[in-house]
Amino acid sequence: MPKHLLLLVTVTAASIATPDVAALAGPLSEAATKAEQQATSGDAAGARETLRQAVSDFSQTLPFAIGKAVFVTAEPAGYAMYEPKADPTFKAGEAIVSYVEPVGLTWKEASAKGKIQTRFTVDFDILNPKGEILASQKAFGDFTFTGYLRNQEIYSTLTIDVTGAPAGDYVLRFHFNDINSGKSATVDQPFKIAAQ
Repeated sequence: MPKHLLLLVTVTAASIATPDVAALAGPLSEAATKAEQQATSGDAAGARETLRQAVSDFSQTLPFAIGKAVFVTAEPAGYAMYEPKADPTFKAGEAIVSYVEPVGLTWKEASAKGKIQTRFTVDFDILNPKGEILASQKAFGDFTFTGYLRNQEIYSTLTIDVTGAPAGDYVLRFHFNDINSGKSATVDQPFKIAAQ
């Protein structure tokens, strides 16, 4: 009898400790459910818009950060449309091209009626393996995006010329500055300049 009582107490405690999944459903879950209903009823455009708006709203709750930073072989054709460089080794005089995706950008009303806008600047430092700054530039890049929704498919292509730098190991550090919020995010990309 005590065994059964212990089992009953354990099952009861587990059911009390396990929250109701429906009670935890948030805006993204609710939007997904609505979008599925729209898609099932044949409203693909409505389903897409429901999801896009939910992700747009959710993005405003994210901290400002860098989602992805990769060296690429050439200028990307668009968002997520790039060829990653096989390794971070560059020949002397070769341009260093980075593809970087910021996330959690802050949007505000634009001067054009009905539109919103985000803006960020990019600073960079080049460091040696000891962490000493060898070169830097403030506001190296300045990007403004204006539209009718908080677009999440935002990236920047940043090209650095290190012509004349000796062979060796370095770190390329980008500082992204969200102008609307005053927040910053940093990403490091180690690289090497090959000996000739």
